Amino acid sequence: MSDQFISVREAAQILKVSEKKIMELSEQGKLQSYRIAGQFIRFKRNDIQGMKSTGAVIAENLHFEYTRGERIKDFFYFNDFYIVAAGVVVFFLYIIFYHL
Repeated sequence: MSDQFISVREAAQILKVSEKKIMELSEQGKLQSYRIAGQFIRFKRNDIQGMKSTGAVIAENLHFEYTRGERIKDFFYFNDFYIVAAGVVVFFLYIIFYHL
């Protein structure tokens, strides 16, 4: 799990700062970021945990909870291809086994 990548929102929740602050740290080069597919910015969980343990970032008084609705929305957003593919496979299996 040492190479697990996390989103800007998860990094902000771990460090207890705003997402804007995470982006500022990334732009200033204080926090190593990685682009996934050329558009998604991700951070290594180890880097974020290390920054938290050293106290390099002062926590802000923000409380943004990752709600259940956001989790469901993200699940479907990132897994839409697999959900559709599974539906197509089930549809074809239904046709094969019940209409022959």
